[in-house]
Amino acid sequence: MIEDSNIRNCSPGASAAQHDSARCVIAMAASVGGLKALSVILGGLPADFPAAIAIVMHLAPDHKSLLAEILNSRSHLEVKEAHTGDILYHSSVFVAPPNHHMSVTKGGRLELSSSSAEKVHYARPSAEPLFASVAEVYQKNAIAAVLTGGDGDGSFGVQIIKEKGGKVIAQDRPTSQDFSMPETSIKTGDVDFILPLDEIAPKLMELVGAGNG
Repeated sequence: MIEDSNIRNCSPGASAAQHDSARCVIAMAASVGGLKALSVILGGLPADFPAAIAIVMHLAPDHKSLLAEILNSRSHLEVKEAHTGDILYHSSVFVAPPNHHMSVTKGGRLELSSSSAEKVHYARPSAEPLFASVAEVYQKNAIAAVLTGGDGDGSFGVQIIKEKGGKVIAQDRPTSQDFSMPETSIKTGDVDFILPLDEIAPKLMELVGAGNG
């Protein structure tokens, strides 16, 4: 375990515009049981949360997803389905659409892959492109959260998050519907916090300094 210290400089500052690129980004990945996990976490964060959140969840590729709408109804934050060119701004949540990988480019802009892009861990979207790109752009101001789900998606990306100085959270076994995704990341040795579901939102608030400014 590394020292439990706050990520620095997450506050957007008094002069920042509402949709200016966030200083800190949290990348979340989930699969089986993910709707409940994401609902609990997002529902526990305040409307003025000083970071942006990008979410990848394994979804059926051939159907329109209502995930963003459902999460928006359960959160104080603004939750939207992502489009290429969207900017990750503080207090916002962007959800990858079905059948597209999502990554972040310089300036906090989102980029979606084509629907024919190669799957990663049998998934499209996959956590790996999101985690790796967030690590490269946000360095120590990146946080990854690996939530309930099958297979090992995210396990390579969390290593890059750690290499660049960020923090990694994994959901614990008792509160995960499927512990495979968190467990695979934990086995890399690069997970800082293994937490029950109801402790993840408070930890995120602590890491980004929410309520301290």
